[in-house]
Order: sequence, then C-alpha cells, then structure tokens
Amino acid sequence: MSDQETGVVKDAGKNGSTHQRLAVRKTYKLYVGGAFPRSESGRSYPVTSAKGDHLGNASQASRKDARDAVVAARTAFGGWSGRTAYNRGQILYRVAEMMESRRAQFVADVVAADGVSRAKAETLVSAAIDRWVYYAGWADKFPQVIGGSNPVSGPYFNQSAPEPTGVVAVVAPPEAPLLGLVSVIAPVITTGNTAVVVASERAPLPAVSLAEALATSDLPGGVVNILTGRTPELAPHLAAHADVNGLDLTGSGDLATELEESAASTLKRVVRPTGTTDWLADPGIGRMKPFLEIKTVWHPIGV
Repeated sequence: MSDQETGVVKDAGKNGSTHQRLAVRKTYKLYVGGAFPRSESGRSYPVTSAKGDHLGNASQASRKDARDAVVAARTAFGGWSGRTAYNRGQILYRVAEMMESRRAQFVADVVAADGVSRAKAETLVSAAIDRWVYYAGWADKFPQVIGGSNPVSGPYFNQSAPEPTGVVAVVAPPEAPLLGLVSVIAPVITTGNTAVVVASERAPLPAVSLAEALATSDLPGGVVNILTGRTPELAPHLAAHADVNGLDLTGSGDLATELEESAASTLKRVVRPTGTTDWLADPGIGRMKPFLEIKTVWHPIGV
C-alpha cells in the first residue's frame, strides 16, 4: 500500500531528515446558504475516479437538505434580483477570477473525474472560466436584446422588460461535471434568479470545488446552492416543490418525463434535455430566456 493510500506524507526537515505525518483528509460537504453543512441525514457515498480509484466520500443530500436549499435561495432572491445588472456582472467576473486562482485544483478534479489528459482538462477548465466572463458581459445587455419598445397604435409608450422568475432548480449534466455545471448555473443567476443545483452524481467533486470558489467570491450566500447525492432522490422533490419557479432538466436523463409531469402541477418554467450537447460551443443567450418573464408597461404620451 502506497503512502498516498495510507494518508502518510513525508516532509523534509532540517539537514535533509524526513518525518511522517498524516495527511489532512478533505471532508466534502454541501453548499447551502453560503455555508458548508454536512447532510442532515449524516449520509455520504463513495466517489471514484474515471479509473475506479477512490477519491473520497461526498455528502449524500436528503430531501430535508433540498428544502433548506430552496429556503436559502428564496431568501437570497430579493437582494440578488434587486442589484443592478452591472453589479451582478461584476460579481460573476469575480467568480471567474476565483476559478482562475484555483486553476490547478480544477484541472486535477477534471482529470480525475473524466479520465482525460491534462491538456484536455486545461481546455475544459479555461472554457468554464471563460463562460463566467461571457455571462458577466451579458448581465447588463440582455434586457435590451430580449425586451425593448413596442410599436402600438395609439398615444402610448409601450415598453417590455424581462424580469427573473425566482428560484430555479437545476439538474447538472453528468457528462460535463465542471464546464456543463458552470454552463447551466451562470445563465440562471445572470438574469437575477437564484439556483438550487443537483451536482453530477457520478463526479460531484468539481462542483464542490466550484462551491469553494463561489464562497470566496462576492456572490451573496444563497444565490447558488449546490447539493451532492442521488439525483433520483433529490430531483423529484425539487420538481414538485411549490416554491421552485423554474426547472432545468439538462442532466435528468431518463427522469425527464417524470420530473416534467411533477413540475406541471405548480406551473414551472421547464428547460428540457436536448440530447448530446457540445459544451465547448458558443452558448448564445438561449439558456437565459426560459427563466425570464416579460413585464409590459403602457404609459400615455405627454403625461
């Protein structure tokens, strides 16, 4: 058994001598309300690399944890949606800065999770960082593209403006545990919504690393909440939750139909899975639109 497997680390001391110490094992937790709680159930599950090596034990969130995450997201919604679009863009850019400073950690996570080469992992991490910058740039521009002035017959000004719907539950894509994760979270919060995210069950550790970057950025607690655990346990509860306003089923797989039926009872906005997605492609603004409502205002001319 290797030193790494036993948790023994050899440190060089004075005069070239060495001594052994136990490695500090990381406890992988949930990210709810800006904090890192363990699951209230006390459960965890083993996470392995693409090669089958044991990487650690991730917290296995329960339905109670999911409810707590929805409460945190709802509490944060008013403050987040009330910020100026420019300020939200600044905060998203700060997330990119935090990821850049942790690049080595993210690369190692992607290599372990997907079994890709380090060069490929560098490409995927760079794309994930750039995706935050991309949506940061859209934060104060999408209202002009999606909304605007409407030509009407009569002495009126008619203006349409997009507004966030509220709390959005997101099932992250399992095949892209970092880039796909960022690609489904960023458009939700760019538009002023808050998010409860079910991370990739197969490879949750990139999501935990992302949570640490979010926690050390300027993003207010509760705007993004990340749950690790069993998707079939968490997703149906979030889909039926009456205080969830939108549902992104990108990573739901065979559960999609069941989840969409559950969401119908509370009239949620739903993004359906579209099959294979090229996460490296230009994302456009398609993922921002579903979780926006259009508010139209009429005002008499000359008043």
